[in-house]
Amino acid sequence: MTATRAGFLMGALLCGAFALHGEVLDKSRTILGLKVEYKVVLPDHYDPARAYPGILAFGGGAQEMDMVNTDVRLTWRADSERRGYIAVEPAAPDGELFFQGGERVFPEFLKQLLSEYKILNNKFHIAGHSNGGISAFHVAALYPQYFTSITGFPGYLIDATPERLKAISKMCIYMYAGELDHEWSREMQVQSRQFEKMGMSVKTAEEKGQPHRILTLTGDGAGRLFDQFEEARKGCAN
Repeated sequence: MTATRAGFLMGALLCGAFALHGEVLDKSRTILGLKVEYKVVLPDHYDPARAYPGILAFGGGAQEMDMVNTDVRLTWRADSERRGYIAVEPAAPDGELFFQGGERVFPEFLKQLLSEYKILNNKFHIAGHSNGGISAFHVAALYPQYFTSITGFPGYLIDATPERLKAISKMCIYMYAGELDHEWSREMQVQSRQFEKMGMSVKTAEEKGQPHRILTLTGDGAGRLFDQFEEARKGCAN
């Protein structure tokens, strides 16, 4: 065997080995003049011909790329790779939060993702914490046809008009708040009762001893979010 051929085969073997493990991609798109930078987590043994459940996530605070990186590391990567999910988290385009102008990139951003990746049933689970939780509810209410479930940890629906409530009424809704986060906890409890009165599928949890940033849903605790995604896939939604 020639050295060149041996090197080629060794490279192929190495590429095959790395392909067994999940991958995090840095990507960007310009939509309606706004540059959207985002991370994509691919599952272990990723096969582009296969459909995977998808997650669209939003970070808190200013929703900048530093937050995206932190979220991917603490919340989305390990379980997405292990359980076979494609997770996507964008940064706010030009600093515009996804409920204060940045939502203009939808639904085109979703259409691009669906053209690039095979997402199960062409629907995502949408989730986020703090401003990301508000963003998740907001975007889901604007384009409900793209989503199966909504998770705010914490998060709730702003401007809860009858039309926006109807838009999310057939999704599985999960709402978490920290025990020490009194303002957000109160707001979410009031809204969850409103959802229940409307016959919507909603589950709430108050995380003991937790402040606004709920650390019990990071690391190994992030698996609880994925457990609920699985629940939603099995028919939680009306």
